[in-house]
Amino acid sequence: QVQLVESGGGLAQPGGSLRLSCVASGFTFSDYAMSWARQAPGAGREWIAGIYGDGNNIYYKDSVRGRFTISRDNDKNTVYLQMDSLKPEDTGVYYCGKSRYKILVFTSDPLATYDSWGQGTQVAVST
Repeated sequence: QVQLVESGGGLAQPGGSLRLSCVASGFTFSDYAMSWARQAPGAGREWIAGIYGDGNNIYYKDSVRGRFTISRDNDKNTVYLQMDSLKPEDTGVYYCGKSRYKILVFTSDPLATYDSWGQGTQVAVST
């Protein structure tokens, strides 16, 4: 069974940092691209960052590019999201997702290309 367990969320000040982790099990981790998505209060889930199975191709949503860094350690079956220069609009629940493929596939409904999501970890950015 596929399991994705996020951790590292919490409260941060604007301009602060958090590092999220997602530990995966139940599949061959390096065979699949992974992504992070988030859901702000009252909003839908949005994809924000993704990384290929081998870690060599990385993509970001414009709103987080330059501030967030996605990475993975295939020996630890873990994907990370380093979040710097946090803004209040970064507040929400952050989810780790497993792609159906080794690469990222950007379609009109990119979330449909993921077959598993974790339970989420809450991130709050405020003074």
